[in-house]
Amino acid sequence: MTIVVAGERKEYSDGLTVDELIEAERVETPQYVTVTVNDSFLSGAERASRILQEGDVVEFLYFMGGGADFG
Repeated sequence: MTIVVAGERKEYSDGLTVDELIEAERVETPQYVTVTVNDSFLSGAERASRILQEGDVVEFLYFMGGGADFG
């Protein structure tokens, strides 16, 4: 099946879960990544059970802390 991962079309086997995709894509610090599939956010529990479908669009979002220096 063809899915879009971080803006790039990729081929994967049918039946792939989001957690398996995270592993296949070698996502750094997967425990801190937020995942969207077709613009819907997934919970941690959903990642293990959500099976990707032909044409799905997956994004990995990393939220970083920090602040502005107003001094």
